[in-house]
Amino acid sequence: MIYGIFLPGAGCGKHGAEYGDDEARSKAICRTGALGCVRAAGHRGVQNTVSQFFAVHPENPQSRLIQQAVAIIQRGGVVAYPTDSAYALGCQLGEKKAVERIRRIRQLRDDHNFTLMCRDLSELGNYARVDNPAYRLLRHNTPGPFTFILEATRDVPRRLVQPKRKTIGLRVPNHAVPLALLNALDEPLMSVTLQMPGEEFPLTDPYDIREYLEHEVDLVIDGGFCGLEPTSVVDLTGSEPVVLRRGLGDLSDFEAG
Repeated sequence: MIYGIFLPGAGCGKHGAEYGDDEARSKAICRTGALGCVRAAGHRGVQNTVSQFFAVHPENPQSRLIQQAVAIIQRGGVVAYPTDSAYALGCQLGEKKAVERIRRIRQLRDDHNFTLMCRDLSELGNYARVDNPAYRLLRHNTPGPFTFILEATRDVPRRLVQPKRKTIGLRVPNHAVPLALLNALDEPLMSVTLQMPGEEFPLTDPYDIREYLEHEVDLVIDGGFCGLEPTSVVDLTGSEPVVLRRGLGDLSDFEAG
């Protein structure tokens, strides 16, 4: 597989390399004529309505590409990226316009639990209230394909919190690409599974993702195919864990008997 930046607007010198340094532009690999040149007057920090496409190594992602992806996120961009379950949509924590764009893409209700993707358990503890029994379960099952529902702390922006229960979904992925993004970003990534409205399964092919969302997201990170099965969702807000959704991962620690 060839890894690198697939820039929109191949053959259009004015718009074909909006992002990236000179080295990135010189090494860019373009799918000629595939996306055209579309200028934008839209959201903050994004100069092109056609998404970029970074092909990264799934086990050892290139630092240069990760840094450029983080720069897009920090400018208010929405990215599609691989995880240890399915592809996800992500944006910077507290970026209101980006969160609204993700809600529109997924057609999410106001009470939908967003997920904070964290790099490790200590970071997760900054955004959720975790008692000792819950901590033991988290320590034994992170990193991994689980989303945990926990009571949110005040560090979580109000718009990301489930309005009635004041909860937030948190998880620590076991995948090199999101972990590299999180380490470079130095804070959690607001995230939801990339499952389109009315579809039974998440999108799994990065080229399909770009085809469907090339005018909706700012970047697609191609880390190879992901699976169709989402994370398991476990509610840890009560005295006993409650499995809300069965997906990937061994659930034996969360089920009585």
